[in-house]
Amino acid sequence: MKPSGDIFGHRKHWAARFGVAPFLPMSRAEMDALGWDSCDVILVTGDAYVDHPSFGMAIVGRLLEAQGFRVGIIAQPDWQSAAPFAALGRPNLFFGITAGNMDSMVNRYTSDRRLRSDDAYTPGGEGGKRPDRAVIVYAQRTREAFPDAPIIIGGIEASLRRIAHFDYWSEKVRRSVLLDAKADLLVYGNAERQIVDIAHRLAGGERITEITDLRGTAFVRRAVPRDWIEIDSTHLDTPGPLNPPIDPYAMEDNGGTKSTRAEAPQPSADEQVVKFVRRVRNADRERSVIRLPAFEQVVDDPVLYAHASRILHLEANPGNARALVQRHGNLDVWLNPPPIPLTTKEMDRVYELSYQRRPHPFYGDAEIPAYKMIRFSIAIQRGCFGGCTFCSITEHEGRIIQSRSEESVLREIETIRDTVPGFTGVISDLGGPTANMYRLACKSRAIESACRKPSCVYPGVCPNLNTDHTPLIKLYRKARALPGIKKVLIASGVRYDLAIESPDYVKELAQHHVGGYLKIAPEAISEGPLSKMMKPGVGTYDRFKELFDRYSKEAGKEQYLIPYFIAAHPGTTDEDMLELALWLKKNGFRADQVQAFLPSPMATATAMYHSGKNPLRRVARDSEAVAIPKGLKVRRLHKAFLRYHDANNWPVLREALRRMGRADLIGPGKQHLVPPWQPAGTGGEAEGRRTQKFRTQHTGLPLNSVRRSPKAKR
Repeated sequence: MKPSGDIFGHRKHWAARFGVAPFLPMSRAEMDALGWDSCDVILVTGDAYVDHPSFGMAIVGRLLEAQGFRVGIIAQPDWQSAAPFAALGRPNLFFGITAGNMDSMVNRYTSDRRLRSDDAYTPGGEGGKRPDRAVIVYAQRTREAFPDAPIIIGGIEASLRRIAHFDYWSEKVRRSVLLDAKADLLVYGNAERQIVDIAHRLAGGERITEITDLRGTAFVRRAVPRDWIEIDSTHLDTPGPLNPPIDPYAMEDNGGTKSTRAEAPQPSADEQVVKFVRRVRNADRERSVIRLPAFEQVVDDPVLYAHASRILHLEANPGNARALVQRHGNLDVWLNPPPIPLTTKEMDRVYELSYQRRPHPFYGDAEIPAYKMIRFSIAIQRGCFGGCTFCSITEHEGRIIQSRSEESVLREIETIRDTVPGFTGVISDLGGPTANMYRLACKSRAIESACRKPSCVYPGVCPNLNTDHTPLIKLYRKARALPGIKKVLIASGVRYDLAIESPDYVKELAQHHVGGYLKIAPEAISEGPLSKMMKPGVGTYDRFKELFDRYSKEAGKEQYLIPYFIAAHPGTTDEDMLELALWLKKNGFRADQVQAFLPSPMATATAMYHSGKNPLRRVARDSEAVAIPKGLKVRRLHKAFLRYHDANNWPVLREALRRMGRADLIGPGKQHLVPPWQPAGTGGEAEGRRTQKFRTQHTGLPLNSVRRSPKAKR
């Protein structure tokens, strides 16, 4: 792979002479005003254009601008024809296409596949302004407008579909989005390194088909080059031990797995048999590629799908990952290893580019809900080493934490204070994917680069992980001490199993940075679902709650934890949900709305959902089977357990309790879960009448939260 240098170390493109645009242009008139005859790069996005570093296209656009390129934006184009995609003309280098900050299918549909009525990334919150599978549609329309223009797809929608993936909305395995979009290149992850290198190399005269050596990219080729070592993935299914650090790819005589060759899935008659290489020297690893089961195989065989998912997740560490290849028909989809994480210096410069920190003037006074939510928030870190199987953060951003410097964060706070309209002195968040992984990392670079564990905190916090929250505590203190700053709130989710490793952090958080309620995510309390989520047990929650309550009381504050839970996750039985309902009632919690598991493409939990196997361990025909709550009826029952207090759910709960032999929980007493009687006007299909709007009564919290019952003892 091409070595990664400083993303700001390139010689600037000649167009840097045009300077910095007030906003990246969205029309030819704006281009004319800037003196541009053309754009070097045009970015197409499913979001409204908000020039703020919380919006991916703003980061990519401003970063390319800082390299000297002229960048235009086509935001939320009408996809019914190719005309809107030609509005800025043909770019000199390439089109960059993304669905936006959210996957377009998640953005448009609920976990029960109901159509959402709104879109937080659209002016006025209006729904329906982007198509389903937006990356594919946008790329095809762009190709229609300019057949010869290079097209690069990226963002979370493309990133999570870079190989054959299970699609929940069609209940089938789809091929790599690279093929369906007919794009030239796919960049996955946050992609700053890739996109900067690509732009400079195209500007230097290279063809896009020649760019095959960049980390974090996927492309199509006919066959594996002759000088590469090809390895059968079915022999790489057991990760090596973490401590002491060893080469995780060193093979035993049996191929590094306890299974025999006879257990490995056999190739079909028309598939080429790959010769397995028993040992690969470190010097050869840069020229090694692992062949995953072909698209046609994983479509027909859920066990092979789970195996491929496991291999992809094992090959996710930039320090030791090798290239992957997967056959689709007569083509290979080739995935280069993940990009090298940004350094602190690079992160600082990326987040301190020339953002206007507001929507483009094109939108006038229209309110964009997502912007309103984040306009006073600051990202201090990227990535997550939690490895939660249902979450896409690790697959997209990686598990190595990338942190900004303290000085950079403080400068951004001052920028918000001095320039953003409507600022009242309250910073709404200092966080990222999680609130408290800032500057946390493995104690040893050697161990980190060799590790293949999917989580640094499950089943317990790794002894090699530095859990010192002191840098974060210092940042909080300096942030709230800045002139004009009245309050710094923490809205990102706190990883409480890490927080209890640093009681001083819990004290700082509870006494200075909570506005009455703090959201955390136990997700479940039973070992069955927790083991499939890779989440800590409820005892860890109890220890955190004890600390949080103690320090809140010391500060004279009445504050509460808001726990989030997931219904119908793989590994969850009806009995598990009943146990959770009883726990909620015992602790006086009532869910305003529940979150049902949504199988996102490429997630480990999605592989469980599709295959019924557990890819956290070696996958074989006789390996562990996972209980999968499938079907609308069981998913609604699991959601009903979380909303045990809703009278509309009582009929289905009474029926389930009788079936489960727990009719003793039906009655009028405090020890019962639901009463035997039904209020007039209730008991119908309540789910269809609920909306995704925010409720302000009781707590003022979003519906996907859990509130403490007013009757509960405080």
